[in-house]
Amino acid sequence: MSEAFRGLRVYNTLTRRQEDFVPLDAGNVRMYVCGPTVYDFAHIGNARPVIVFDVLFRLLRHLYGAEHVTYVRNITDVDDKINARALRDFGGEIEAGRLTLNEAIRKVTETTARQFHADVEALGCLKPTAEPRATEFVLPRADGKTDMVSLIQTLIDRGHAYVAKGEILFDTASMPDYGELSKRRLEDQQAGARVAVDPHKKNPSDFVLWKESSAQEPGWEGRFVVEGREITIRGRPGWHIECSAMSAAYLGEIFDIHGGGLDLIFPHHENEIAQSRCAHGTPVMAKYWMHNGFLQVEGRKMAKSEGNFVTIHELLHTEKFGGRSWPGEVLRLAMLMTHYREPLDFSVRKLEEAETVLDGWYRAIGDVQAEGSDISSDMLRALQDDLNTTGAIAALHELRAETAKGDKEVRRRLKASGELLGILQKTEEEWFSAKAASAAVDPAAIEERIAARLAFIREKNFAAADAIREELSGQGVQLMDYKDPETGERRTKWEVKR
Repeated sequence: MSEAFRGLRVYNTLTRRQEDFVPLDAGNVRMYVCGPTVYDFAHIGNARPVIVFDVLFRLLRHLYGAEHVTYVRNITDVDDKINARALRDFGGEIEAGRLTLNEAIRKVTETTARQFHADVEALGCLKPTAEPRATEFVLPRADGKTDMVSLIQTLIDRGHAYVAKGEILFDTASMPDYGELSKRRLEDQQAGARVAVDPHKKNPSDFVLWKESSAQEPGWEGRFVVEGREITIRGRPGWHIECSAMSAAYLGEIFDIHGGGLDLIFPHHENEIAQSRCAHGTPVMAKYWMHNGFLQVEGRKMAKSEGNFVTIHELLHTEKFGGRSWPGEVLRLAMLMTHYREPLDFSVRKLEEAETVLDGWYRAIGDVQAEGSDISSDMLRALQDDLNTTGAIAALHELRAETAKGDKEVRRRLKASGELLGILQKTEEEWFSAKAASAAVDPAAIEERIAARLAFIREKNFAAADAIREELSGQGVQLMDYKDPETGERRTKWEVKR
């Protein structure tokens, strides 16, 4: 058994089986995940791969050491949807000459990228090692990192690309095993099913590497040599080429893991593989391909027409979903309660369940601090089994039950194990104080009423004590009485229940 194998097994979409994870270099484990297209606020479906691969990032760091893992997640900031948003939001300023189209596009992408970062931070996600923007890798770079134009030129030189009607297209027939990831045979692919229909293509499945821009569209001066003749096409890259360029720029021609949602298998990931393998002459682009399952909301496909479309920002800061806002940890745990490859039904009921679980876990850990060495072996084994987060959560429930015995070591294990999942990042007091602040209740006023209630209980004025309990319950505050373990006196904890 290779020393690089640390017990992790993952399901590889490329081979359709679960395999031992053995990195190319245990001193530099490399992972690439497709990031957001920053034309609007990220929706809850976008959150799933971010959370799933953050858990994998945390696990790899635990197994191989934080300094030995490189995680790259790109930002797509060149896209026709972004262009349309820029014209919609800044069309007047562009017409008046106060902004160029490129400047307007930058305003859109910087705003939405900043919001995305705030959202995923609230979900408890670590920053990736690198987060390149597509626009910074279009033309040849001074640092020599792989860029899109140079990669396209290599594909032309190797006979895998051709020019037609102002576009440079990838010739899928030039790659004998095109379709290996999605298991689609080239001869079976029909135009129209996620394949653009264009008469100038050699094959229906050929896809755009570079497309000409009109005067009203953003563009770069792409210089290419085709059959010994230099040509310049003012244009912009196709969707797929950016990930081939940026993954090679940071991770090399072959790396360990490529991740994303199931919807990206075809055509995006299939076409990434075609570009990268044909440009570099390599047998694979990544050794392991991992994909998270689809998400629906309240039992239906999420869509604005269904009335169930919701963004991460709305869940965190508005009352749109379930009549209230939700802590980021609640959203995160709700995602992890379903195995990453299974379909996920995102619902108010699931969020309420996740919040109840977290409340119990926080009451169990109190204010203990923990280290990585405190992680539960049962929980770790579950995660090593293809990120079995449902098994990991079951292990946390077992630890929660054990804390009733008063063992501080068990509390530390619960805390450390939760942190590996990206939850239990706070202390009990911090968790419940944050919930109180979110619910706009006054902690000092509540403590004052609790003190008055305890005084009534000591005086045996139980009617007055019950009246205070009912009063606070009406504000969404639940009281929990307990005995002080040292003095035996009655004490009262509280939490906000919405």
